Amino acid sequence: MSRTTGGAPGRRTGTDKSAVTAVPAVSGSLGRSGPRPPEPAPPSPRLLARAALLTACLSVAAALLGLVRDQSLARLFGAGRDTDAFLVAWTVPEFAATLLIEDGLAFALIPAFSAALARRARGAADDPVRSLVAGTLPRLMPAFAAVGVLLALAAPWFVAVLAPGLPDPALAVDCTRLTASCVLSFGLAGYCSAALRAHRRFLAPAAIYIVHNVAIITAMYAFGGRWGVRSAAFGVAAGGCLMVAVQLPSLVAEVRRGRGGHAEPRPAAPVPPLDVVLLATVLLFALCRQSQVLIERFLASGLPAGAISHLNYAQKVAQIPMTLSMMLSTVTFPVVARALADGDTERARGRVERDVSVAARLVLLGTAIVVACAPQLIGLLFQRGAFTARDTTATAGVMRVYALGLLAQTLTGVLVRSYFSAGRATWYPVAAMTAGIAATWGIGACTAGSRGAVGIAAANAAGITLTAALLLAGTGRRGVPLRAGAVLRGLRRPLGAAGGAAVVGGLVAGVPPAGPAGPAAGAAAVTVVFLLLGGAPGVRALAPALRPVRSLPQRLAHALIR
Repeated sequence: MSRTTGGAPGRRTGTDKSAVTAVPAVSGSLGRSGPRPPEPAPPSPRLLARAALLTACLSVAAALLGLVRDQSLARLFGAGRDTDAFLVAWTVPEFAATLLIEDGLAFALIPAFSAALARRARGAADDPVRSLVAGTLPRLMPAFAAVGVLLALAAPWFVAVLAPGLPDPALAVDCTRLTASCVLSFGLAGYCSAALRAHRRFLAPAAIYIVHNVAIITAMYAFGGRWGVRSAAFGVAAGGCLMVAVQLPSLVAEVRRGRGGHAEPRPAAPVPPLDVVLLATVLLFALCRQSQVLIERFLASGLPAGAISHLNYAQKVAQIPMTLSMMLSTVTFPVVARALADGDTERARGRVERDVSVAARLVLLGTAIVVACAPQLIGLLFQRGAFTARDTTATAGVMRVYALGLLAQTLTGVLVRSYFSAGRATWYPVAAMTAGIAATWGIGACTAGSRGAVGIAAANAAGITLTAALLLAGTGRRGVPLRAGAVLRGLRRPLGAAGGAAVVGGLVAGVPPAGPAGPAAGAAAVTVVFLLLGGAPGVRALAPALRPVRSLPQRLAHALIR
């Protein structure tokens, strides 16, 4: 139920032979003495389109399973004390996913692997990729394990600090001790994911949340009657192990694969170890960003029972558009890192600016749908079993306010990659995120008492908006030099289109009777109005991108990334 674990990337076992990958299959020996195939050329727009489409499809599947997971949690355990206790423990995989899979570790490892691949392609004497793995993985694994053990031992203090007003802390402690294993499993999964994406292997990293959600859902239905909500925590632990298992074979194959070519290798200095300062900056940024969840749950723990659950369900549904809009950046981050490793700053800037434009339009369309159809969506997804109509009303109100920060959440996710893609330490993103967290805390503390969970959601939206503005303002000097003025001007029209579409969609969604017809009609109205008002690129801009691609799925994905 984290920002990403509901619908983010996934994997498969074995050597990945997907069309996403530009590397041909290797025949014969894969050992050190065997022939080595050449490194792939810079990815074409068509290759990126196929990678983005594949990642998006798997992310949609993971998001749907995330909804099934949340529906199962609501159906089996409602929105009361037990669910609140589990959601406190869920903070561990939420943080682990952000720190070790999506943002933190990936920001440090993908540029490092991209630089190693660039050195391999230039004919370094020793395989830089193997050297990087040998110099980093044996150091990181014990650190992950130690933190997980420490967290399990300190679970009572963790729960007391995170949610001092929780009515059943013992249940939250039990769940936290089970989820603490995610520090090790998510750390290994994040390492595999970063390495595979740098190698342009996207299929396995895009499937990890599918297996994770399947494990949680299976555990809840298999053991929920006997263990209660602890069964969900057990599923979290088991799912983390599966996330590693589905990626490890592909990573082993890539590490064993050497450089190719007939060019004479030239001596080179060993690949330097992972920059500790860089790792500290990216982990601190991710920690600060995810601490918004800590603030929400700390403030909500003193509210009536169910407030934490309402925030969680609202957040998970609202963030689906953000998760999907970020898929292109997930695919292109290794491309930007490799461009900077090759010294091509102009190509990196063009790529990031296109990512910002596409991601902003997608998330604004999704935001308009969420705002217009909030009561209908929550009722359709969750109102059954122990989840009542009152819970639906409360959750929908929170979701509409929370959705106001989705554009800023997306911009933050895209822009921060421009700071870390060069593989250099920078403290500016940490400072920008700290300012946003301070705003979230201050506003939330002032509004939680009078506005409840809605006030906390408003504080979240305000804080992340401040962070996004600071990140955009600082790119010229510290990250990929984006043209901030042009980026902002490009957002005016889709912002207006999203506002108009949300109003029309809200009116339409309330007309049909209860059931799927309401949100379906509302979403259709939002989409039509958004397109008519110019929220998407014009036909003239899309035409050059559409011509080279023949099939319909490729045309759609290709149009988006051009």
